[in-house]
Amino acid sequence: MSGAAPLIIVTGATDGIGQETALELARRGARVIVHGRSEGKTEAVRAAIARETGRPAEPALIADLASLSQVRAMAAAFIARGEPLDVLVNNAGIFSKTLSRTDGGVESTFAVNHLAPFLLTHLLLDALREADSGRIVNVSSVAHTRGAITLADLDTSKAPFSGYGAYASSKQANVLFTVELSRRLGAESRVTVNALHPGVVSTKVLLEGFGMQGNDSLADGARTSVFLALDPSVKNVRGQYFVRAKPAPASPAATAPDLARAFYLRSAELVGAQPLPESR
Repeated sequence: MSGAAPLIIVTGATDGIGQETALELARRGARVIVHGRSEGKTEAVRAAIARETGRPAEPALIADLASLSQVRAMAAAFIARGEPLDVLVNNAGIFSKTLSRTDGGVESTFAVNHLAPFLLTHLLLDALREADSGRIVNVSSVAHTRGAITLADLDTSKAPFSGYGAYASSKQANVLFTVELSRRLGAESRVTVNALHPGVVSTKVLLEGFGMQGNDSLADGARTSVFLALDPSVKNVRGQYFVRAKPAPASPAATAPDLARAFYLRSAELVGAQPLPESR
């Protein structure tokens, strides 16, 4: 990153860890673009940023990540600004106890937690490449260790639906995507990508999805995302999984090269994105 204030998009920034991440990044001098589904909620977070920093907040991005057309429109709205993007924090996520599908027929947890950030990242790659050192931060979860990606059943039509299983697999998808995208970007790329577990925080996902309280605060939950977004020590770190702002081992299934490659290509097909070529 240059000496100028970094420009950062935080998805799902209207409550919970995403909101705290956006606020803390702004407190540290970043220009934060808040994403949410509701104009009212995004405006409330923008107002909070302005109050805490004494600076005007950046215009928000509004999109329902269950809709790929809205993801494309969101990316186009940012690209129209004509600015480099320093950091993309793919934070938004859902947990659904019952099976639901998007208008495109995709299981909603998989669509919002994986396909949306997959597409958004690819659409914004050129803007990230224009930054001095673009960073992609994918918020996964320790639940990824319980994931079971099945390439032949990504739409969950061949097995009984499990809300926790769908969530865990979507978090495994975040790590698989991180590993393969990093490999395809290559070691010489100015754009890095890393994944993280934010901790166990009493967010809407935890309370409504898991029916439990977490021991970590919102500040704890935002800490690793903020670290990966801004800390100079990780400028050239790529393809890693972090817990409490430190590298940690991810599940072997989430880092398996053959699965990561096949899953990446299938994801690109599902969202209509051009896959990045294999890195030399």
